[in-house]
Amino acid sequence: MNVLIVYAHPEPRSLNGALKDFAHDRLTRAGHAVQVSDLYAMNWKAVLDTQDAPGRDAAAPFNPSLESKHAFESGTQSTDIACEQDKRRWADAVILQFPLWWFSMPAILKGWIERVYAYGFGYGVGEHSDQRWGSRYGEGTLAGKRAMLVVTAGGWESHYGARGVNGPIDDILFPIQHGVLYYPGFDVLPPFVVYRTGRMDEERFAATREALGERLDTLWSAAPIAFRPQNAGAYEIPALTLRDEIAPGRTGFAAHIEQAVTAGALSGA
Repeated sequence: MNVLIVYAHPEPRSLNGALKDFAHDRLTRAGHAVQVSDLYAMNWKAVLDTQDAPGRDAAAPFNPSLESKHAFESGTQSTDIACEQDKRRWADAVILQFPLWWFSMPAILKGWIERVYAYGFGYGVGEHSDQRWGSRYGEGTLAGKRAMLVVTAGGWESHYGARGVNGPIDDILFPIQHGVLYYPGFDVLPPFVVYRTGRMDEERFAATREALGERLDTLWSAAPIAFRPQNAGAYEIPALTLRDEIAPGRTGFAAHIEQAVTAGALSGA
């Protein structure tokens, strides 16, 4: 299988750097082909702007979505964007690895998503009608591929528990897992989360590495998070709200998961 690791940490000697190297070696020894997009080492351009739309009419207002669509369809995208899209097509599984900064991903990784997810590649595909609202949330250009987050957090695991002060880790990661990954079609595996990273001694690092290895070994067999597909009958179209008989009385992120999966129980943290 082909695996792409998209890695966002500025320090190669960090815990993230060590886990990234371990994941690369573990997957390679298991016979998989692995590519790593090390965004800081690549000096990845994080800002989506007019430079990503070569040949555009400079006198016209800049519309990021439409300019992205034109560049994608006409083959005029910048080389770095096209290269990363090729990696996404090549990969059977994608791992996004990053430290949790301000309750989200580092800006450089967000910029990778904004630029690589061009209109027609990451979104804006499929039929839009009274019966369907595009090929997304379980469908799309990346359907059939798998994805997983590897996330490090400085806080304690209890801080991200059901009643923790930071909010449940499942809720914090929902926009990334459901929006960034499930939206274009990925089957999304429960995340691997490492907590309290400032208290990482050799014994705990060895245990963390072994737990990550076990997760990598089941990258193709583990059950994905049971997000509800958009066009399979659970949602009213075009309102895109859950039908009354689906998860009655439930609201919020959890209502969009058929069977809740607790990240903390599966994270190996």
